[in-house]
Amino acid sequence: MAKKKETISLIDTFSEFKELKNIDRTTMVSVLEESFRSVIAKMFGTDENYDVIVNPDKGDFEIYRNREVVADADLTNPNRQVSLTEAQRIDASYEEGEEVTDEVDFAKFGRRAILNLRQTLASKILELEKDSIYNKYIDKVGTIINAEVYQIWKKEMLLLDDEGNELLLPKTEQIPSDYYRKGETARAVVARVDNKNNNPKIILSRTSPMFLRRLFELEVPEINDGLITIKNIARIPGERAKIAVESYDDRIDPVGACVGVKGSRIHGIVRELRNENIDVINYTANTQLFIQRALSPAKISSINLNEEEHKAEVYLKPEEVSLAIGKGGLNIKLASMLTEYTIDVFRELDDTVNEDIYLDEFLDEIDEWVINSIKAIGLDTAKAVLNAPRELLVEKTDLEEETIDDVLRVLKAEFDEE
Repeated sequence: MAKKKETISLIDTFSEFKELKNIDRTTMVSVLEESFRSVIAKMFGTDENYDVIVNPDKGDFEIYRNREVVADADLTNPNRQVSLTEAQRIDASYEEGEEVTDEVDFAKFGRRAILNLRQTLASKILELEKDSIYNKYIDKVGTIINAEVYQIWKKEMLLLDDEGNELLLPKTEQIPSDYYRKGETARAVVARVDNKNNNPKIILSRTSPMFLRRLFELEVPEINDGLITIKNIARIPGERAKIAVESYDDRIDPVGACVGVKGSRIHGIVRELRNENIDVINYTANTQLFIQRALSPAKISSINLNEEEHKAEVYLKPEEVSLAIGKGGLNIKLASMLTEYTIDVFRELDDTVNEDIYLDEFLDEIDEWVINSIKAIGLDTAKAVLNAPRELLVEKTDLEEETIDDVLRVLKAEFDEE
């Protein structure tokens, strides 16, 4: 009797588990039936002649075995057959060939069977839970969630959602200045769901452009209502971002709506992103104008476009070059990301004063490999090199700063002499 109670208690346990893990009633009944059948099949080689009935309302179950009545001498498989003598003890009217159905006490299968059932149930429910988590979060990819910080490691943070599901926020997906303590709430976007070996891992991100997009959708009703569209986003997390917006209603200023009165709407986003500077600009299908706006606050003199290769040569007055490049090259990098054009900036010089000279004519003063490195980035003449910002020459040619300075000195001296 004790074993019977233990088995029923087992079902009660998993009934509670079902409530905790949001596994629906129908699925749980099915899993219980499958688990009982799995144990029976392991014990007797088949479960075909068994009926398993789970009663979730009562918290119990019934197992019935169906056996064919055979002559006593023909009994070869006690699991599938019952002797005529035994059958007639149950009911004197039984005859050979008929089917006898009797209830089976699962507890009588022994402790090993009960242990086997526990393990089978646990395994099946674990699989169900994994499927449930995967299905829940695969539909949430790209949405913002709030979760509690549970554990902090060197390379990632473990968070728990309101159902206790585990979420991961890798260090690479955290804003550099992010700092959390255990028990605090973190906000992030669901970046992806990895499901290697049916072991779902929910990866969150605070550095994704999608996180910034969703924050704007939450803060700016006109975006959520479809009156303003976010055309593109460029981010260097924790540093600076540029976002291009467009309005479908001429009466709505998309930039003003996104920023809000005295910055009321954008301030909350900036705080969430650890004081990341956000430039909101008006999108336009006019590529030249879009690039010009993307490079703000610099004022551009002229632009040469190569639409096939998505390249733009931008010419500015010398005092505007540093504004276009920005601190650490952030402004021009973000402008390139936002417009999807490779942007090269050049200083405007008065070309009427001196004629230009091809770099190859300086082979007596500059090593050939140095000249070839400069020509490889599309600069063939002395003035083209002198017009290019020093920072870009260093970055794009991979030459040492000292080498670049020597080249600039030689080229500048040539024109100074003239």
